[in-house]
Amino acid sequence: MLGLVCALVFGAAEPAAYDVAVYGGTAGGVIAGVAAANEGLKTVVIEPTRHLGGMVSGGLGQTDKGNSNVIGGMSREYFDRVGKVYGKGTTWNFEPHVAEQVFNDWIAEAKVEVRFGRRVESIEKSGGRITALTLDDGSVVAAKVFIDASYEGDTLPRAGISYTWGREGREVYGESLAGRIGFSNYHQFPQPVSPYDAEGKLLPLFQEGEAGAIGSGDSKVQAYNFRLCLTPRKDNQVPFPKPAGYDPARYEILKRFLASAPDTPLKKIWGIGYVPNEKTDVNNNGPVSTDYIGGSWEYPEASYEKRAEIWEDHKRYVQGFLYFLANDPSVPAKLQEEVKGWGLAKDEFVDTDNWPRQLYVREARRMLGEYVMIQRDLQDDRTKPDSIGMGSYNSDSHHVQRIPVADGEPWPGKGPFALNEGDMQVSVKPYEIAYRALLPKRAECTNLLVTGCVSASHVSYSSIRMEPQYMIMGQAAAVAAAQAIREGKAVQDIDIITLQKRLREQKQILSMDDAIDILDAAKLPGVAIDNDKAELTGVWRMSNSVTPFVGLEYAIEEDGPKGVNTARYTPDLPKAGHYEVRVSYTANENRATNAPILINTAEGLVTIKLNQVRPPAEPPFQSLGVFNFEAGRGGYVEIRNEDTDGFVVADAVHWVPRD
Repeated sequence: MLGLVCALVFGAAEPAAYDVAVYGGTAGGVIAGVAAANEGLKTVVIEPTRHLGGMVSGGLGQTDKGNSNVIGGMSREYFDRVGKVYGKGTTWNFEPHVAEQVFNDWIAEAKVEVRFGRRVESIEKSGGRITALTLDDGSVVAAKVFIDASYEGDTLPRAGISYTWGREGREVYGESLAGRIGFSNYHQFPQPVSPYDAEGKLLPLFQEGEAGAIGSGDSKVQAYNFRLCLTPRKDNQVPFPKPAGYDPARYEILKRFLASAPDTPLKKIWGIGYVPNEKTDVNNNGPVSTDYIGGSWEYPEASYEKRAEIWEDHKRYVQGFLYFLANDPSVPAKLQEEVKGWGLAKDEFVDTDNWPRQLYVREARRMLGEYVMIQRDLQDDRTKPDSIGMGSYNSDSHHVQRIPVADGEPWPGKGPFALNEGDMQVSVKPYEIAYRALLPKRAECTNLLVTGCVSASHVSYSSIRMEPQYMIMGQAAAVAAAQAIREGKAVQDIDIITLQKRLREQKQILSMDDAIDILDAAKLPGVAIDNDKAELTGVWRMSNSVTPFVGLEYAIEEDGPKGVNTARYTPDLPKAGHYEVRVSYTANENRATNAPILINTAEGLVTIKLNQVRPPAEPPFQSLGVFNFEAGRGGYVEIRNEDTDGFVVADAVHWVPRD
């Protein structure tokens, strides 16, 4: 495997001894392994599959980065290394094979041993410390410090570490976003669709049983899917396969949705994120899409055999979804023609029939450690004395269940209807991640750090779970492990100031004081107003999921009625004269191509339609032209959402004097 140092030890009589053993060759696990080796430690990475990188090399090629200004250290270096492959600078969007190549080269360069195809079976402990892992081939791995960088956290139950899964109720941590939520407009049915067949039986892809009261907790897990690398290029296409046991009746709810909305475009069926060389990272989008809602509930606590069954069931579901769209006669002709323009990329995932190798396990177990990160830590109490890195992505949970509703919101009197429940998309500002969230309770273990299933509530984990943060935490865990070994201390007892100093030396960003090149409206020449100083009407949400932008976030309209949202920017201009008006926005394929912008000039109102799908000419700004303004606060720029064909973004407006 491309120069990797790989070892498979069968039936070893004596345990192999290391300084650090990393369980899980995810992106965070690779970074942990390399970081530990860079600290001079003998390190092994144990990966249950045959490939490194987890989701980053498994199809998630359009990085969920949030505010990229707070991604530093080896996490940032990874994206710099990807950029070098393409002859560019920092690159956030990439092909799966390029992602894996970078991981392979990096871990080989660091001379880290990798054991592929091995899972942990049992754990030996002595005096509150893990002494060794026994793997499923009978081999034993001993180490001074262990790092669990997996998505599943399989060391936790075997080592007697407290953990949970599912959703806490609102009463557990006082989180307003916790538990079963009310109606969410995201990825929702746009009109009532019956969930029952002619005999009154619930259709496939629905969950029976009690849906739960609003705010109540449960053991249900947000939906998983596969991130698909597709291409429109016929010379590099593989047709969507027909899965074994395919039954179009499984997709009856999709058929009914499309019958109720026959003009639905493909971008409302799946989310197309573009990566180089005419390929995609396709994600869930719409009420029935690649997310297998309800299919993930058993996964966190399932046996390895059961997980393999769940994995295959997800594969059959997503493949059947694609096959249905491409072939079923009930699919509207225009949509089906669009679907048939795509196929699996023939030059990706070549050893798995071009299908992604990694199931997107968005959330499984979550440790209950020395400190539990909760909603407050993302929104109000955003600084930490023991910060080891920063997060910034929205609180983002996918739907948890698809349920039948007899009557009520959002279509009272029109039941029974289908409802997707659990989606949460709430903006956060950059926040600091506590070192304590990587640590088990002291009484449970003193030489384990957890970077995947970190100590967090469902609400906070919905933001922390992004791959750049896994890498950030992987680096921090490895450096902490080295410090603990050198000092002969428990991981809970190391000096945090020393750890932070070492991380900063490695360009890790621990606070906003360390952040990279944030564009501050107050420091721009002329007069600039960011969205936090604009007068907003209607329903907007704050986001930082697409970059670049001004400040810490931008406003984007909710998926609701058109014609009610406005964002007015009123400058206090020092003198009358001609000013170039520039607007900042984040481009994306789901944006409006016709966002109306009203400019109140000294000569009257001017209306311009802005295509926010197209990237700005001078990112993040697009010039709208030069206009005459009076001095003072008589003029303004207003961004609206009347009759638009996509989401409208309102970030900053900049007046530059041109006299």
